[in-house]
Order: sequence, then structure tokens, then C-alpha cells
Amino acid sequence: MTTPAEAYKQHLVSILKELKASGTKDAEAMWLLGHMAAGLLAQSPFRSWRQLKAGLTREAYDGLLRDFESQGNALHRDGKDKLAYAIRILGISVIGRTQPDPQLQDGAKLLDEVIDSAVAFYRKRPRGGAGAN
Repeated sequence: MTTPAEAYKQHLVSILKELKASGTKDAEAMWLLGHMAAGLLAQSPFRSWRQLKAGLTREAYDGLLRDFESQGNALHRDGKDKLAYAIRILGISVIGRTQPDPQLQDGAKLLDEVIDSAVAFYRKRPRGGAGAN
């Protein structure tokens, strides 16, 4: 049976490989990721994704993951795969803060860099990238 840490590692490695292969070159996917993260930042006192993640209370962490799960599943059912993918990336990143393994923390930091870059990309083009699929 796979432990939660092993399952997380599989998801993290999968996301990082996808991003390295083509994800960061997909302007629409990066815009959507930046849009989703910027929306969460706008509702918080934080200026970066890393700050938001570090500032989550346990209650906010649990609620955010529940929201990601329900929204991601609904988007996937509706065929909005790029939005669902953005939510998956955000969820994997948020979970990263709970991982005691330094390698997993390093991987999550790479993901956080991608998210902060996507936020910057979105903020430069707040109306520019969105076919919401």
C-alpha cells in the first residue's frame, strides 16, 4: 500500500516532469495558473504564493484543499482540463509545506517558483490569456 508521502512524491514528480516537458511553454496554462493563484492572493494579506502558503492556518489549509478537490473535479468533468491542471498544481504546492522530507520540500519550492512566475505573467496580462479550458 502506498503511503501518503509516497503518493505525494509521485504527484509532485509527475507535475514537475510535465512542467519541464511542456507545461511552462503553454502560455494559456501558465496564465490560468497565475490567474487562480493571483485570485487567492487578492483575498489574502500576502504578496507571493510562498508567503500565502506559509501563512495558512490549519483550518485555511484544510479548506483550501477541500475547495481545490471539489473545484478540480468539477472542472475536469466539464472538460476544462487546463483549469483543473492549474488547481492540481496549486494543491500539490500547498501540500508540500507539510512534507518533512527535504527532497520533497525542494521539489515543492520549484513548484512555488513556477507559481510565482505564473502570477507575474498573469499580472502583466490580466485580460490576455484565457480560453478557460
